[in-house]
Amino acid sequence: MTLHEKILNAGVVGAGGAGFPSHIKAKNKVDFVIANGAECEPLIHKDYELMLNFPKEIVHGFELLMESTSAKKSFFGIKEKNEKVILAISKHLNGKTELTKLGDFYPSGDEFELVYASTGRLIPPAGIPLDIGCVVNNVETLYNISLAQKNISVTKKFICVAGAVKKPSSFFVPIGTSFKDVLEFAGGIKTKDFGIFVGGVMMGYLTFDLNEVVKKTTAGLIVLPKDHYLIKRKNQPEHNWHRIGKSACDQCSYCTEFCPRYLLGYQVEPHKVMRSLGFTKTGAAVWNQMAELCCSCGLCTLYACPEDLYPKEVCNKAKIEMREADVKFIQQKPVKVHPIKDGRRVPLSQLIMKLKLQDYDVEAPFNPENISVKKVRIPLQQHIGKPALPVVKKGDKVDAGQLIGKVPEGELGANIHSSINGKVKEVTTENIFIES
Repeated sequence: MTLHEKILNAGVVGAGGAGFPSHIKAKNKVDFVIANGAECEPLIHKDYELMLNFPKEIVHGFELLMESTSAKKSFFGIKEKNEKVILAISKHLNGKTELTKLGDFYPSGDEFELVYASTGRLIPPAGIPLDIGCVVNNVETLYNISLAQKNISVTKKFICVAGAVKKPSSFFVPIGTSFKDVLEFAGGIKTKDFGIFVGGVMMGYLTFDLNEVVKKTTAGLIVLPKDHYLIKRKNQPEHNWHRIGKSACDQCSYCTEFCPRYLLGYQVEPHKVMRSLGFTKTGAAVWNQMAELCCSCGLCTLYACPEDLYPKEVCNKAKIEMREADVKFIQQKPVKVHPIKDGRRVPLSQLIMKLKLQDYDVEAPFNPENISVKKVRIPLQQHIGKPALPVVKKGDKVDAGQLIGKVPEGELGANIHSSINGKVKEVTTENIFIES
């Protein structure tokens, strides 16, 4: 069985947050394979802890991918400040791999940024790394590829729990575990009223629902008091940021000047997208195109804008409207790196201060203990593509690692497996409920 078939069977997807089915990447032939260990979201340290504690497995998955793709060379992106991790990973690397030592800035882990920093190549506008002969994978994805080679399916997620919790830490969690159980395992919450950022404060989303569950793409849970600056900002309804942006944006262009994609030479201009708020849908389409290449890093909204407006959210809305209207953006200017790019990088420490997160900026060490859960709700859609189709029914007994959802034949998707031993309590079109 080929590696990409094993990856497909094991249900491996991009663990950094995107959820792209990893078997697709593994069956391509490329020039370069790049490991993404940058991890630039404030307060999240799960990749750091995974690389520190499981370097052999990560590098093994990396080498398997190199062999599968016939890559001529490989790069491993790690922040230069993470000396312990660099040492741990370097012990297992072969001579074909070059370390890409990254600065401690945000968003150093952006795929476009990492590919350029490693290879000097620029991904085409609206393109993907494969377009220039590259495959990029998060380090946890590589860890899962190593397990897939041994026919071990993805049943656990390595996450970081930080913020207003008693024991900030990183640990493995059965997929489908409720946020309530996860937070209890981290010692509980230190504040009465709180919100949870899922996946990070910059690119993640805000929830107040403890019944939500961990998925294959859940990088971490950041708990903050409900009166925290970020909770208030993220909890604004759309009509508010639309109304305020329409009246208050003075076109200073700071959002554009700090945009990492703009600085790489892509035609992303959030300040022009903000103009769309003052137009009808017909007029807005002209400005909406400037959002197509936005990576949703959030720097424009949470760092650059002096008026505390919402250019990222406006860009996200613009991209949806463009797709609904079937408008294809074509960059008019050649992609050329901005000469002041390096001078506009945002240090992570400065971003943390801006976000008022200094009190929560602590380590989240690996906890090797197994979290015990008696029930899970496993979504059939945890990836890009079509939802998996259930292959079990109510009343079936299942074991951890057993296939319970299969990718539709000929479709893009990922297999789903039970994360605990137990009995299927319910099967819906969206979830499979299992209790031990």
